[in-house]
Amino acid sequence: MTDSIAVEARHVVKAFGQGDTAVRALDDVSVNIRTGEFFTLLGPSGCGKTTLLRLIAGFEMPSAGAILLEGADITTLPPNKRPVNTVFQSYALFPHLTVAENVGFGLQMLGRPKAEVAATTARMLALVKLEALAGRKTSQLSGGQQQRVALARALAPAPKVLLLDEPLSALDLKLRKEMQIELKRLQLETGITFIFVTHDQEEALTMSDRIGVMSAGKLQQVGTPKDIYNHPVNRFVASFIGESNFLPATREGDRYRLDCGALIAAPAAKAARVTLTVRPEQVRLAAAGDTDAIPATITNLVYFGTDTHCHLALSDGTEVVARLQSPATGDAGLRIGQPVGLRFVPEAIQVLED
Repeated sequence: MTDSIAVEARHVVKAFGQGDTAVRALDDVSVNIRTGEFFTLLGPSGCGKTTLLRLIAGFEMPSAGAILLEGADITTLPPNKRPVNTVFQSYALFPHLTVAENVGFGLQMLGRPKAEVAATTARMLALVKLEALAGRKTSQLSGGQQQRVALARALAPAPKVLLLDEPLSALDLKLRKEMQIELKRLQLETGITFIFVTHDQEEALTMSDRIGVMSAGKLQQVGTPKDIYNHPVNRFVASFIGESNFLPATREGDRYRLDCGALIAAPAAKAARVTLTVRPEQVRLAAAGDTDAIPATITNLVYFGTDTHCHLALSDGTEVVARLQSPATGDAGLRIGQPVGLRFVPEAIQVLED
């Protein structure tokens, strides 16, 4: 990855419909995607992430704004004139062709020499570890194998940018996790800029160099997975990326008074009324009556194997979840209705003013 810009969206607007009934799928979106970067557009259905991907691919035209590739304006350039390839959710393979023929199809359409097509096809099949299946029809492949063929076909012409529209969503959980690792490996080996669209936060966190979190047609935050997880800029990002506890509070000098009465330290904010957020894994339990802890009552215990989620209620009814590592044997000695104390890791508390 370099500091040069592969793709830039400048104040992009995409509206569907006319007049008062028009729907803005994208509302003044600007973002720079670096060369050689694995960049993920993350958000719920209808947030605009796929629309932005289609604008980069050339399948849609923006209502306003511009799309640039390596500094050149490609806003009105047709899809076949852009050095960009797309891997769709459905893979769109040709069932009557073999794996090798599918991979080489795009090169043939570009008029490349037969020897080059054969050599590139062999190299791509080796890259996705499908050499042994070169002569098999794609209809005879598993979902994961079909996904690899689609990737090899898209990578064969050596595009400057590869667009991936939720390509793992049709796979089962185990295979999806395996393919997340494979996708990152392919991106690192080829050095091609990947722009990946997903609604799955785990996919985004595990694969991406940077993430753009989207909601209601706007980019809410762009940053590394660690930045976005540890320092969300607003409540939407904090709730969409992982799990969060939200605690209403009032600023009192350099500290904050929770609605339950507890006074805790947190980063400074301008607003008098704020929401403090802390991840469940940054909540610590203490003995009931501990004067340095906030009184709470256990309302539920949910076992997840490696973790147990301990649901708690503060005296004012505010709900807090603590993620505790499950003990190797037996249980942690916790029970529903048990009074406990809780603490928050101080540096893990974030202040949200929205």
